Amino acid sequence: MSIKHTFRLSTVLISLALITSPAIAHPPIPDRAADVEKTAFEADRADILAMAGNFKVRFDMQESTPWVSDYQARERKISGGHEVVKIVEDTGTKIVLQHLLVVDTGDSDFIVKHWRQDWEYEPEKVLAYSDRNSWEYQPISEKRRNGRWSQTVYQVDDSPRYAGLGEWETQGGVRRWRSNWTWRPLARRDAVRDPVYDRYYSINRHSPMPNGWIHFQDNTKMGTVDGKLVPIVQEYVLNTYTKFDGYNVQAAEDYWIKTKDYWAEVRKSWDTAFASNNGVIIEEEAQTGTVISAELLAMGTKIADGEMDAGSAIQKAQQLIANATKPDAVLSAQNTKKSGSP
Repeated sequence: MSIKHTFRLSTVLISLALITSPAIAHPPIPDRAADVEKTAFEADRADILAMAGNFKVRFDMQESTPWVSDYQARERKISGGHEVVKIVEDTGTKIVLQHLLVVDTGDSDFIVKHWRQDWEYEPEKVLAYSDRNSWEYQPISEKRRNGRWSQTVYQVDDSPRYAGLGEWETQGGVRRWRSNWTWRPLARRDAVRDPVYDRYYSINRHSPMPNGWIHFQDNTKMGTVDGKLVPIVQEYVLNTYTKFDGYNVQAAEDYWIKTKDYWAEVRKSWDTAFASNNGVIIEEEAQTGTVISAELLAMGTKIADGEMDAGSAIQKAQQLIANATKPDAVLSAQNTKKSGSP
């Protein structure tokens, strides 16, 4: 069995039966001989690890096909930046990559701790987006996870964003990893506009290229019309990571050296919250993601600038995460979720 969309949207998802009927994106992978399995596994690892490095990034976003008659697709948006992608962890079957965005402000370079991607081989479960403000662990059967990798994407404060399961394979001479259909919350670029849609239903693809790699997203933007969750518009996103070090890479290296212990403890605190609740419910806001994101990021910057010691920041971060995920905060997030759902 594949990951199933057993979300807490009961009445809403019933109306989406056609779209959310079991997300069997790929048939099971047959058992392979040990040498074939080892070769495939090492090739997969090499492709994932190759996503680390120094890059010039091009973000190309295009709303294309409106799925409702009264929606006007937005103009194409192209932007870019520079990112250092660090290998935070590599245990063999789990690889953690942290993206650091280097922003040239004119006078200096400012580091934004950007998104994080965790890859796990044949995972028993994934932390998937299940509804507004809510993520939950979803089990994966042995048959479905055989030979596959999960990719779990985390937001800038290490709170979860989305997760998918897929196989690295070669088609037409091109290596790619393709996820199953996955739910995800709105990206900041959309959330700040208060659009008519409130989530995405998506497929992700990652492919290495000779001088870098690409991340392609096929996003169906979903919204509520007459009490039913329906597709509003299709969006295609192509993020291109080209190897490049003609920028202040050292600024990102310095930031990470100073803050990596802090962020390691932040990840541990989130993991504790996930384990305690089989996932997490936390209130989000358009500008920052989670309601504690801005403060967690600000403390990282203060540590890097020498304005705050890591010990004090870790203690504060642990408190922030614990308070944001405790029962009264969860109740607030649930109420926020209900007010935005049919």
